[in-house]
Amino acid sequence: MTNVETAVYVDGAAAGEGMPPEEAVALAEERGGFAWVALVDAGDAALEARATALGVPAIAVKEALRPHQRSIFERYGDHAFVVLQPAHYDDESETVRCDEIDVFLAPHVIVTVTRSDRIDLAELRSRLQKHPQLLRRGPASVMWVLAELVTTGYRAVLDGVENDIDEIEDQLFGDDPGVSRRIFDLQREVIDLAHATSPLPDVLTRLGATLTDAAAGTEPAGWDDVRGRAQYVAERVQSMRHTLDDALTIHATLVNQRLDEKMADLTVVQVRQNEQVKKISSWAAIGFAPTFVASVYGMNFKFMPELAQPWGYPMALGLMVLLSAGLYGIFKRNDWL
Repeated sequence: MTNVETAVYVDGAAAGEGMPPEEAVALAEERGGFAWVALVDAGDAALEARATALGVPAIAVKEALRPHQRSIFERYGDHAFVVLQPAHYDDESETVRCDEIDVFLAPHVIVTVTRSDRIDLAELRSRLQKHPQLLRRGPASVMWVLAELVTTGYRAVLDGVENDIDEIEDQLFGDDPGVSRRIFDLQREVIDLAHATSPLPDVLTRLGATLTDAAAGTEPAGWDDVRGRAQYVAERVQSMRHTLDDALTIHATLVNQRLDEKMADLTVVQVRQNEQVKKISSWAAIGFAPTFVASVYGMNFKFMPELAQPWGYPMALGLMVLLSAGLYGIFKRNDWL
């Protein structure tokens, strides 16, 4: 169910809350202030109807109806459409969750569309109302609070991711088979975070130019700090991507090195086994020679060479010795023994 919250600010102070959006906008235009219309959990049909009724360009409404993965800024005449991506990090599951804040910006009205209860609009309004001098800047003040919320929120996300990267670096030189999967999963989360943060400096630069006070020629107070923080966040996220890429490469190198070491050990074992097989085979061949001669002369045939000669037995023994000695010499010369 769509929840609609409205507030009107005139000359740095609240001039009304809780009225219908159209009345809030009319009052803001009449008194030279601005209206903040917040649509919470708005469905597509409700969002389209509300935005159209408030004079938002149809092309901006169409853009807001589709989900985004990046921060964007678009101008449509006097109106602007901004998408910000506040992020949250779940350290237990090591996942980055990016929400979306859609903002329609006009001279006397700002419409924010949120689809998550993690964005506390009441707290934002309370923070904003403590700075009347900021409220006098009109819708730019709300944009500053939203940008401040998003960029400062990235700090906890980056700290959480960086802590997990430190743990991965400690795991790299261990024998943990799950570290490659952990690197890959965290790398995917950092890529999602990069989608949200890499366009942010440019978005805030262009947005700051749009919000520049025509009379004073200056951006809203604190806008330079927000933009600098966004640039720092984007650079830090890119650094994390490079670190995880390097970690994945190092892990692959270590895995290959361990495989090479195991293959080397296996080769040594195989060489030793081959040496043993050669020795066993050599002695088996040497032992087979007398067995062969004895088995031939042990056959029960009447007519066999030298069987009836008195020197037949010594000849058979001599042949056994000669064959065995010859085989021993051959194997010894070939380093089989």
